[in-house]
Amino acid sequence: MRRICVIITLLIMYASVMPIPTYAKMNSNVSARNAVLMEQQSGRVLYGKAEHEPQKIASITKIMTALLAAESGKMKEMVSVSNEAVRVEGSAIYLKPGQKVKLEDLVYGLMLRSGNDAAQVIAESVGGSIDGFVYLMNEKAKEIGMKDTRFSNPHGLDGDGSHYSSAYDMALLTKYAMGNESFKKIFGTKTYKSDSWDYPWKNKHKLVTSYYEFATGGKTGFTKKAGRTLVTTASKDGLDLIVVTLSASSDWDDHMNLFDKGFERFKQTKVLGQGAIAEINEKKYANHVYTKNSFSVPLTEEERKNVLLKVELDKSITLEDGVKVGKTDVYVGNEKVGERNLFYSKRKLVATTGLYWNNVKEIFSYMIGVGNDG
Repeated sequence: MRRICVIITLLIMYASVMPIPTYAKMNSNVSARNAVLMEQQSGRVLYGKAEHEPQKIASITKIMTALLAAESGKMKEMVSVSNEAVRVEGSAIYLKPGQKVKLEDLVYGLMLRSGNDAAQVIAESVGGSIDGFVYLMNEKAKEIGMKDTRFSNPHGLDGDGSHYSSAYDMALLTKYAMGNESFKKIFGTKTYKSDSWDYPWKNKHKLVTSYYEFATGGKTGFTKKAGRTLVTTASKDGLDLIVVTLSASSDWDDHMNLFDKGFERFKQTKVLGQGAIAEINEKKYANHVYTKNSFSVPLTEEERKNVLLKVELDKSITLEDGVKVGKTDVYVGNEKVGERNLFYSKRKLVATTGLYWNNVKEIFSYMIGVGNDG
């Protein structure tokens, strides 16, 4: 397949040395064995500490359980509590055998009070059985791209070692789950009162309830083997961040410190706008190739000087209106942070493609190469 690759390095100021990965320079004093700070929209990792290492994850497992319930379309249905559910050990919302409960209420009990009994009932109701639900959990993990994860139960209790994930994978799961409005609402709820209970449930996550004003949601976890595990989301000045820590002795402080540094150093930056691209030598492509969606990514002040856009066009494609003709990869130094598909328009377009196409003062490097890709 013949392709034309256009690599455009857009520099507002000359920078002779590309920056090392940003998270390598964020020397945060983190107590956790594993940690990650991820930007929610782009998925860019802003800080990592053994973030791909598989570990026991305890009750943050329930993020997946809640997501599958939210996606099931059964949230308003009444479900029955089994004898097996009330016998599950650990934290509970104290369900009774034969009790009829709305699935949505169970998800609130799962996320706010970490009810293992609620996890069991949800799994049986959504998956038909625990085995059936575990299958759904692992299939969803594959869909999301969780490469260092294997689920074997819906609650996260210590088992035979076949239940694990990584800080990165759990951040990836949270990023995905926050796109579900039902999940997002429950994830950020401080207190909830069900008609089936005499008292309200208060969220166990202290950053959500009181400690951190910018927190928007989260899930706690603990077992003897996993230690303290924690997931938190927070938003400030248009920047949405996710922190995950595993086996952390001071997880509240870890999360607040990582959020504070993230919000201080990074600003959401539009690096690729929606519209036509003019900076292509071949006339048949210039002002005829466009992006349908803009792309923003969190950048430090230093990184804004080192944005690279790699445009790859497939010359073998017949040029018709609306046909996909390639893609644009967005780099910060040597780090790929995202991509957008490119489409063709027979009509000549006005280039309106935003910050790094329109406002750049000088194109530092402009190279065209043609290659073969089998």
